[in-house]
Amino acid sequence: MANPASYRPKTGEIPTNPGVYRFRDPHGRVIYVGKAKSLRSRLNSYFANPAGLLPKTYAMVHAASSVEWTVVGSELESLQLEYTWIKEFKPRFNVVFRDDKTYPYLAVTMGEKYPRVQVMRGDKRKGTRYFGPYTAGAIRETMDTLLRVFPVRSCSAGVFKRAEASGRPCLLGYIDKCSAPCVGRISPDDHRALADDFCAFMGGEAKRFINKLEKQMADAVAKLDYEHAARLRDDIAALRKVFERNAVVLSEDTDADVFALHEDELEAAVQVFHVRGGRIRGQRGWVVEKVEDFTTPDLVEHLLQQVYGEDGETHGRLPREVLVPVAPSNAEDLATWLGGIRGAKVDIRVPQRGDKAALMSTVRENAEHALKLHKTRRAGDITVRSQALQELQEALDLPVPLLRIECFDVSHVQGTNVVASMVVVEDGLPKKSDYRKFSITGPAASDDTAAMHDVLTRRFRHYLQDKSAQVDDSLLAGDGKDLVAGDAVLDTTTPAPKAKFAYPPNLVVVDGGQPQVNAAARALAELGIDDVYVVGLAKRLEEVWLPDSDFPVILPRTSQGLYLLQRIRDEAHRFAITFHRQKRGKAMTVSALDAVPGLGASKRKALLAHFGSVKGVKAATVEELSEAKGIGPALAGAIVNHFAAGTAEAVSVPAINMATGEIIET
Repeated sequence: MANPASYRPKTGEIPTNPGVYRFRDPHGRVIYVGKAKSLRSRLNSYFANPAGLLPKTYAMVHAASSVEWTVVGSELESLQLEYTWIKEFKPRFNVVFRDDKTYPYLAVTMGEKYPRVQVMRGDKRKGTRYFGPYTAGAIRETMDTLLRVFPVRSCSAGVFKRAEASGRPCLLGYIDKCSAPCVGRISPDDHRALADDFCAFMGGEAKRFINKLEKQMADAVAKLDYEHAARLRDDIAALRKVFERNAVVLSEDTDADVFALHEDELEAAVQVFHVRGGRIRGQRGWVVEKVEDFTTPDLVEHLLQQVYGEDGETHGRLPREVLVPVAPSNAEDLATWLGGIRGAKVDIRVPQRGDKAALMSTVRENAEHALKLHKTRRAGDITVRSQALQELQEALDLPVPLLRIECFDVSHVQGTNVVASMVVVEDGLPKKSDYRKFSITGPAASDDTAAMHDVLTRRFRHYLQDKSAQVDDSLLAGDGKDLVAGDAVLDTTTPAPKAKFAYPPNLVVVDGGQPQVNAAARALAELGIDDVYVVGLAKRLEEVWLPDSDFPVILPRTSQGLYLLQRIRDEAHRFAITFHRQKRGKAMTVSALDAVPGLGASKRKALLAHFGSVKGVKAATVEELSEAKGIGPALAGAIVNHFAAGTAEAVSVPAINMATGEIIET
């Protein structure tokens, strides 16, 4: 760990203007981004008395090796630049509001030719409209009810293609819960209009559709079409059921998000109720670890910055009014920024009395319960993970804490389709966004040790390349001090490319024994990397091997450190096996035409369409091949020569009697 005094800038060098600052670690990775009204007073607070900082802030300033800053013209610019850099660099020490659970959303994929209604979790996708979040039971009941009135496609791509090919819709098409665009019952434009109506209803325009159906029902009754009127009556009842499911808590013209939080010295829990049309349409929660000595207004500012910066920017779910427990820092600038995202004015208010204050109290109670539940669940988990990492560090006699561990595994079947996996664990938890897959070909695929050497070489060569690129960028930008607004660093329209391997691990774990460990250590030594430690975990006796050691390290069977290594090894094995099966599956569907030089996918399709099969292509002459679309005389000759050479090789191979194994003389 670095001493903060070693990179502390001189007080006179730091400007007193507002700006944004970045802390970097020895590898050039940005680990913290912050903004300040006065850069000098804020940065000096990190170095004046490091021992008095909060534990996580103390760890941050000791993990860093440099600090740089950018001067901006106003606090609004600092807010925008801070958000841009946090989104770009994802610093590990910044405040991150993590969902306390996975919420399902009702999603409509408006980016597809035939929009699909489905229940979705996880990351948001471009071109998809989201409604919610809801509880799992309520969202499926809502979707099932609305498909009666708005029969939008809800099937998967595979089901849709099978129905399209067979000319018969799925069950939903027969029971009138799908308009069956797969068989042409409805045109693409009409189906999209149906999806737009679905989104409009979910967006709060329920009364318009109910009134429209009531008029249609009255017209049907006037025409004595009672059967149609009965169907419309049932549709109205279905829409009212969905519309009235949520209780009215505010006036019907109120669209607001109501935030409340409950915090202690180290963590805070946040809850939000999404109110649309005066009704609670969804609920969501986050839990955050405090990095700096944040006040409640600071937490509220970062919360709104993250929630609406990520969700509102791409999905337009920002309401007219945001209700918060206390006014955030830079409330006016924050409201201006949110208004730019929404495209209309956004009011940030603190309710003092009335129905909104009462609802805020209810949200606060939810936040209090959420923090208690989080701490109860996490207490045992943190203890076990900390114990595992500490036991592993002590057993391997490593001088550094194991903040990041990478594990590598090689998978193949008798030397074919050789692949490798890299899985990553940070602070004892898997970080799936950093997982990597490797395809191994050539001499490196000859055996496991060569494959392991190749994979480690490639992984850390990428790291060295990314590291040198970051150094070059830093040199081009100067030392990062006293940059003014308008410099290239403020150009947020072109984000910097993401470094794939810029952050090295403290420990590399390989699946195997002494040969694999020595191969991995040799790869690191050849690249000149001496600050990454290597161990191997052998499957048979669960022995831990170190490089150039004749005897393994034996961890107790009940050791949490051994359990951690086993979980990492098993995860790497699972990830490698999955990739190997994908690659092997593709190899089993290879066509004989794939190996013809100069023959691309479109021309292969043209040949098969013209001759009907590969057998027909093999039997064709140069003149016959030239008749196919896109096939010239030169390519036709290459195809004939390719199959002629293959036939000659096949003839030279001796035949084998499969019953006796005897080679038959030819």
